[in-house]
Amino acid sequence: MPLSSKGVQGVKDVLNGFVNDGAPGLVFSAVDKAGNTLVEYAAGTVGVESKEEMNKDNTVFWIASCTKLVTAIAALQRSLDDAEFVKKITPEIKEKKVYADGVTPADQEKDVTVRMLLSHTAGFAYGFIDPRIPQDGSIEGRGGDKNDILNGRLVNQPGSMWEYGTNLDWAGIIVERVSGQTLGGYFAEHIFAPLGISADGASMFPSQNNLAHMHQRGPDGQLKEREHLFNGPFSVTSKDQQNAFFQSGGAGLYAKPKEYVKILGAILNDGTSPTTGKQILKETVDLMWENQIPDQLPLDFFSLRGSGQEFGRDPGVLPSAYLNNRPDFARSGAAPANPELVNQVPEFYPQPGNPPQGWGFGGFLTIEGGPSGRGPNTLWWMGLCNCFWWIDRARGVAGMLGAQVLPNGDPKVIPAWFMCEKTIYDNLE
Repeated sequence: MPLSSKGVQGVKDVLNGFVNDGAPGLVFSAVDKAGNTLVEYAAGTVGVESKEEMNKDNTVFWIASCTKLVTAIAALQRSLDDAEFVKKITPEIKEKKVYADGVTPADQEKDVTVRMLLSHTAGFAYGFIDPRIPQDGSIEGRGGDKNDILNGRLVNQPGSMWEYGTNLDWAGIIVERVSGQTLGGYFAEHIFAPLGISADGASMFPSQNNLAHMHQRGPDGQLKEREHLFNGPFSVTSKDQQNAFFQSGGAGLYAKPKEYVKILGAILNDGTSPTTGKQILKETVDLMWENQIPDQLPLDFFSLRGSGQEFGRDPGVLPSAYLNNRPDFARSGAAPANPELVNQVPEFYPQPGNPPQGWGFGGFLTIEGGPSGRGPNTLWWMGLCNCFWWIDRARGVAGMLGAQVLPNGDPKVIPAWFMCEKTIYDNLE
């Protein structure tokens, strides 16, 4: 399924246009089910204060929550979905209380399962999103301390509602304890090597030589370079230091888009690399397209905050929340706890008519086809610094856009991602 020359040029024009209009440097890569590259292109420079050009072959990005897909693959490889096993391998979870109002501890009503962790229904949240988590508003685990995760609290009853959080960090810890390897070591042996991903193509501990610079977009809309948010790995040099450093299954990877799409291509090809012939997932690959968010799942915390109610202050908030059924669980537009990291965005992938939304293992599901041209049950997600990926099983296309800018929900990068995707679908031959 090749992309026409018009389509290739169209993607390049989109990327150049948005960079010229205020987006940071961008790198884009897309493949088909056979592993053929549809288009690869780099636009702009590695930083707004740099003259060094982005390079589609060499530039490395902190991909943040795009790590979650890789962790989900690792967990599915190990077939870990058993509540008794989770209690045995991570007794810290079973000991936790639930702070639904942010103040009052309650016992867990259900046991946490790996399925809950992979679908963000286990009850964990992120402190930079949810103010019920007492911390400084930064990302848990960024300094390499596993206690950031181990000491994190539950804020929802396990299995009761969807909320984005440190769930995949816990899944990564489980993979480490089961395999006896560090998470990065497990990724390298069981996912990256079979797919032909080089050591510098995806890693928890990147070289700083080819890193794209991180940016902050201010309230005035201007970009400025800033330090990398997840910079703890930069000071880790020895193997012993790496082994002691927390390797985050939720946000720890650095990668090149052209290497990351090898993972997307394998998932697109039913778990087998179309280029190396190696299999990373068997029948469990189908679970990635099973919606884990049933229609009866209650209103999530993001939507509740958007309603003007406050946990712990408005009587009856929790009962009213549980009466509100939300198949469109991610259409809240609620203000985040830390606006320096996350913009208030009503919806990342708007669809006419607001059809139901879903969550598979590893990412968001657009259950119905979308305006960019993607087919039904497309799996997609993003990283905090405005990296985006998608896997369209129906139309046989997958791709990734790399950027390095905060807050998440950048007004220049989101439309660039959408238009690159649309240009591809409009020009498939």
